[in-house]
Amino acid sequence: MRNAVTIASTLLLLFVVQAASNSLQAASIEAPQLAQVKPATFRYWAAGEFTRAGKPVDAPQVEVRIRRLFSIMVHQVTVGEYRRCVADNACAPLADDSAKDNLPAVMVSWRDAQSYAAWLSRKLGAHYRLPTDEEWTYAAGSRAPDESPLGVGDAISRWVARYNRESKLQPSDPTPQPIGSFGANENGLLDIAGNVWEWTDTCFTRSVIEDGKPRAVTTNCGVRIAEGRHRAYISDFIRDARGGGCAVGLPPSNLGFRLVRDSKPYWWF
Repeated sequence: MRNAVTIASTLLLLFVVQAASNSLQAASIEAPQLAQVKPATFRYWAAGEFTRAGKPVDAPQVEVRIRRLFSIMVHQVTVGEYRRCVADNACAPLADDSAKDNLPAVMVSWRDAQSYAAWLSRKLGAHYRLPTDEEWTYAAGSRAPDESPLGVGDAISRWVARYNRESKLQPSDPTPQPIGSFGANENGLLDIAGNVWEWTDTCFTRSVIEDGKPRAVTTNCGVRIAEGRHRAYISDFIRDARGGGCAVGLPPSNLGFRLVRDSKPYWWF
């Protein structure tokens, strides 16, 4: 009985110390502005590559259910915000150290985004993470990219068709613009599908369609999905997709990110 009380007291003390530490850390950093996205069911063009009877086919449209309300950053992580993580020796420096603080942090890899999410979670005592591709697409609303069928069969024709469609969606000026330059969507999110593509946490998959339903055959988490004016599949260590690393289609102009905040504290996970 005495041992049980001692263990309980120790756990309580650790909890209090952790809470106090989180409060001190949070005092030195401002929490990001968040938008709340309500639960719903929506139609979604599945991500990845698909085959039927050994031949490439269009992605199926599936029904996705967002089961609970989630909070997502109103704007992409900025240069100024990211620099605090660098100053704390928790993130790799940005490629362009001269960029203004009010610009979105770009030329960051999926791994960089993960490092920032872990650092922010520790600082604020909440769990921040990259959104799944389904969450990002739902939050993007009317600005989600068009992933409807290409209507062609063989691999080469499909690549050409995708490249042509995505070329028409490229912004005339790929230079990163100050936060808010591309306006807000119906969920209050700024700059969705502007000229910065955003990392998601979803892995690249290859699936076969059997009996009208997709079945994942291989999953490659060394390649993640980035969303913007079009969907892109990028190796997780790539900071500038224009120099390589885009698996199909036209590479994104810039790679940045925004995070989702979960309801549980970061140390719960």
